[in-house]
Amino acid sequence: MQQLGALLLLVLGGPLWASDTNEHFELSTHCPPALRLDESGRCRLYSQYLNYGSLYDRGVGGLRTGLPAVRDGFTPAQIDLGRYLFFDPLLSGNSNIACSSCHDPALGFSDGLAQSIGATGAPIKRSAPSLWNVAFLEKLLWDGSKRSLEEQMLGPLYADDEMAGSPESLVQKLSKNAHYPALFAEAYDGDAGEITLDRIYTALVAFESSLISLNSRYDLYAHGVHSALTEPEIEGLNVFRSFVARCAECHTPPLFTNQQIAVLGVPEKDGHPLDPGAAAASGDPSQRAGFRVPSLRNVVLTKPYMHAGNFDTLREAVAFYTGGRGHAVPEGEDLKLHWHIWDPQLTDQELDRVVDFLGALTDQSFMPEIPVTLPSGLAPGRATETTISEGGSAVAVMATARAGD
Repeated sequence: MQQLGALLLLVLGGPLWASDTNEHFELSTHCPPALRLDESGRCRLYSQYLNYGSLYDRGVGGLRTGLPAVRDGFTPAQIDLGRYLFFDPLLSGNSNIACSSCHDPALGFSDGLAQSIGATGAPIKRSAPSLWNVAFLEKLLWDGSKRSLEEQMLGPLYADDEMAGSPESLVQKLSKNAHYPALFAEAYDGDAGEITLDRIYTALVAFESSLISLNSRYDLYAHGVHSALTEPEIEGLNVFRSFVARCAECHTPPLFTNQQIAVLGVPEKDGHPLDPGAAAASGDPSQRAGFRVPSLRNVVLTKPYMHAGNFDTLREAVAFYTGGRGHAVPEGEDLKLHWHIWDPQLTDQELDRVVDFLGALTDQSFMPEIPVTLPSGLAPGRATETTISEGGSAVAVMATARAGD
């Protein structure tokens, strides 16, 4: 392992932020596919769902239900700069993991782990949620404690158990890079390429807000193409929307989340103590073991499931809801379970059909282009690589690819 680390340092050579690559980088002048350029040169959401009314007009679970407010209005250059930053390990303290290391496009912008791995190689407390459609979310993180993407990203960037950077180091490394000052100047109207924290955050938010997934087979069905779903999937949709299963009351279309905190009584895995969830952030004891209701879009790509990979398969996660109210609550805990947790007594066939339907929510047709090369000269971060630190040297260790597990 030490030899591998030494070899890696020889290959990289010098400070990791002072890239001497001869690559030429230019930022895109076009909006990502889900967005359209407006008269002011900013990218705005373009979707059939914008023509529909709110869920109050259509009812909970209604097919042609409008979207909540979206975070858009960034320039193509800001979005593209954010794309480079998102995949660049330069943003971490020891330059060994990127945002994309825990939010890998191949895994629905999650990482396939029950607990994500930080810059030191140690697991963090919870799993990495998908970033698809994050531009619509009003609450962020599993505990719902953050209200904006700018606020949310401060944790991963600077927490010792995640990317382990610092604001000063982040600005310094980008400013000393051979390419980033010119890219920042291009993205921010030629303003001498000054790199500030606000501009870094804005670019990252711009890219993350462009990750729109609203073109699944379910969406075709919702827009009137009946043949887009198979009969088993339609059966599953009917169970999902029913007043027996009541799935749609929390996983409300079209985002398939109601963006609320729900206390479910999910069992912790491998003997881990109960995660206090939202209560630890809010101080509200009624939110103990409560977590933000996640979107189900691209859910088949983001296993394992729940806040810490509590269930290995989607079938297990779906079956939990028919196990009876509070059946998995640890002894001695008096959790204030969400009102919709009860005992619907779904049959095995009905559970299978719900799983079939959830597969129809897969859509990565507007996948952003993953950079082949980065301004830093480092390899783009991916969840199929785990990076650890050994004796102060960055050592890349290939891990088992989880996309096909």
